[in-house]
Amino acid sequence: MHNLSVIIPFFNEKEFLLDSVNRVLDTGIANQIFLSDDFSNDGSEIIAKKLSEEHEFITYIRSDKNKGKGSALNNVKKYIETSHVVIHDADLEYFPSDIVEMFEVSKNNPECLILGTRFTGVKERKNVYFRTGLANRVMSLFFSIINFYQVTDVATCYKLMPTKFFQSVCLNEKGFSIEIEILSKFLKTNNKIKEVPIKYQGRTYLEGKKIKSLDGFKFLFNTLRYRFFN
Repeated sequence: MHNLSVIIPFFNEKEFLLDSVNRVLDTGIANQIFLSDDFSNDGSEIIAKKLSEEHEFITYIRSDKNKGKGSALNNVKKYIETSHVVIHDADLEYFPSDIVEMFEVSKNNPECLILGTRFTGVKERKNVYFRTGLANRVMSLFFSIINFYQVTDVATCYKLMPTKFFQSVCLNEKGFSIEIEILSKFLKTNNKIKEVPIKYQGRTYLEGKKIKSLDGFKFLFNTLRYRFFN
């Protein structure tokens, strides 16, 4: 059966978590939803626990300390019962309606990773910083050259993949390089990546955007590390 779990990893997203989950619920696409809490302390953990009590297909999982996004994703693996899984960040920058389109593409490409890209197609994108947009394009080009495989948006959150792949890899990265780690390890399975254009509405740094310039250098370093040494 072709069905889908949505993983929402989060850390201190009190202002956005409820709306983010409701957007996923509105699509009706998820057979399971996992709220994986990386040891939040701002009250978002209370919201997540309440959601899990209200919906039997929502599972709340909490780390025993703040370990990063990779750990939050690893914590979910043993509970997934669907054929495919997608990652959805809780920050309201992405639109779960795009997951529906990605899932449709996966039905004809069940072994592929379906990547939601913000740099192709004509879908609406708002608040894309010139600096971060340019950095992402450079990182994507570098990743494509190093891996001999074209990817237009390596930093995107939206990755829909077969559960058997997701459960087979141990994710180590704590920060944004988790995106590089997932893509690099997937390409080593010799399966293809399919891209689907998605919408995007970036938040400002005042609103809580967390990526920094240093993360760009980590992306480049980890592209090489996961390609040749890991």
